[in-house]
Amino acid sequence: MDAGERSFPASRASNALLYKRLNRFTWLMDLYADNFRRLQEMIEFSSLKSGVYFSEGQDGLPLRLEVLERHNYTIELKLSYTLRDLQSGALDPSAMIRIYLDSKQCEVSHCYVGKRWQDVLGLHPDPAQLVSHRLRMNGFLNKWLLYLKQQNHCKQSWFPEVEAAAFT
Repeated sequence: MDAGERSFPASRASNALLYKRLNRFTWLMDLYADNFRRLQEMIEFSSLKSGVYFSEGQDGLPLRLEVLERHNYTIELKLSYTLRDLQSGALDPSAMIRIYLDSKQCEVSHCYVGKRWQDVLGLHPDPAQLVSHRLRMNGFLNKWLLYLKQQNHCKQSWFPEVEAAAFT
């Protein structure tokens, strides 16, 4: 055997590993695009201004949307129920979301107050570990958005916090 034949299996193995990594990354990018589509069906991005909005679905749980920042190509928001965690007092469940309007993608940066990826994975995580963490968070958002759609949260169901105060 010459050297070229001996290195072929190792090359094939490294290609398989690269394909697996790219496949997971592709899956993550697909989740970002699907989350954008699901969120766009539920929220009118063009009319969002900084502030707090509420929607009540069939499950009777008020959904809270807080628009934190609005820029030309991105929107940062927090999506949560009005339920509070008994230990921390934080809204739970909650997801910090960044919407990229130009690329039509939406990602979750973290799913609980104080639990950024650095808090969970450390400052220097392995790239595969980081992708796996992002897959879990964005998979959670994807399923949650599907559930919210089934509960009839939609573009017409949102009202600003000022109107919500009138109900309390």
